[in-house]
Amino acid sequence: AENMSKRVLSIQSHVVHGYVGNKVATYPLQLLGFDVDPLNSVQFSNHTGYKTFKGPVSNEKELASIFDGLEQNELLPLYSHLLTGYIGNPLFLRQVGIILKKLRQANPNLVYVCDPVMGDNGELYVPKELLPIYRDEIIPLADIVTPNQYEVELLTEKEVRSEKAVWEAMDWFHKRGIKTVVISSSDLGQPGVLRAFLSQLNGPRLAIDIPKQGGKDLVFTGTGDLFASLFLAHSHGCGDVTAAFEKTIASLQAVIKKTVAALHNGGDGPVKAFERELKLVHSKNEIEQPEVLLKAQKLN
Repeated sequence: AENMSKRVLSIQSHVVHGYVGNKVATYPLQLLGFDVDPLNSVQFSNHTGYKTFKGPVSNEKELASIFDGLEQNELLPLYSHLLTGYIGNPLFLRQVGIILKKLRQANPNLVYVCDPVMGDNGELYVPKELLPIYRDEIIPLADIVTPNQYEVELLTEKEVRSEKAVWEAMDWFHKRGIKTVVISSSDLGQPGVLRAFLSQLNGPRLAIDIPKQGGKDLVFTGTGDLFASLFLAHSHGCGDVTAAFEKTIASLQAVIKKTVAALHNGGDGPVKAFERELKLVHSKNEIEQPEVLLKAQKLN
């Protein structure tokens, strides 16, 4: 019965107000039947897109100590998944590698979903020292990775400006033993369309076109974190990666739709940071029962 447990150790950021990191990942995973044990890499008042944010950043000694508590209480075999997101400290990230090895000793079937959060739209928002640790130490240990377009470019050290370049980048990950790579969004679609890609080692290559919602300058924070948690849930025990991809996008788009609908003028014009927080709790039904409107194209 122990092997049946669906329990995620989720190591990412915590915010008091709003929905990013563990705050945005926990609720959807719980709705989809997972126990979630959040381990916070930071505790901030709010996400860093506000005019100010305050709070402590956890260090690798604190991480090791907390994990030691789990280990001494013989809890490690309970975990079916490790999920990692925003980590702002290189030594903390290296400690995650040590933790993963211990989790795999306790459960050889553990699935590691790595969202290598480093930046977006050409802008790095973590110390550059994290990049080689992700590339050389952490990514090769992952089963599933969910980078954005910019993070793919950072890791592979190649520009991704065409679909051909996307599949070459996917192969870079597959050569390192990663089974499933999902690029949660890219600007390679038609104007006003985001294009998401998925590649599975010796499996399908898929793309989904996602019409951009809201005003052209409207950006949401936490969508990548939400994507990784939804994909973890939908891909678990599911032989059909296409369905997992479609359901993940369906729920994510439904949450964004609710968020845009709550904005003044549908988000055309200036929008305050707190107004752009994802309407996660209001999207309970859309998370539990995703309605697939955007189908994946099979490209191989």
